[in-house]
Amino acid sequence: MLSDSSYMTALYAYCGAAVLFVLCLVWWVGRRWRSGWSALLVLLAAALLLTPAYPREGVDTVAPALIVAGFQLATEGVEAAEHAIRPLMFTSALAAVLALLLGFTLLRKRKSASEATARPSVSPPAEPL
Repeated sequence: MLSDSSYMTALYAYCGAAVLFVLCLVWWVGRRWRSGWSALLVLLAAALLLTPAYPREGVDTVAPALIVAGFQLATEGVEAAEHAIRPLMFTSALAAVLALLLGFTLLRKRKSASEATARPSVSPPAEPL
């Protein structure tokens, strides 16, 4: 059993590693993919890694929901893991909606002022020989 200080240290270490992974994912995916798809992947990764859940009933401490769901699925089945899967599904859906909103608003590719005012050039008709 963990003491209070070792539990908090482990929780901080996990959250710090998850945040560092998400930041590395932002850097790597942001350079290679379009901004809408990279926002979706980054937000989904953050939702899956940082969502908390109670390991079982009657426990006051929390653990990462992805780990709780994985252990519960492997050892006790789907019914036992539902309490951890439910928040994962909710935060994943919220991340997808947020990525969709970001894709339509802030991350949209905007036309520059010169492209918006410029008219397409039309070449004059060719003269007959």
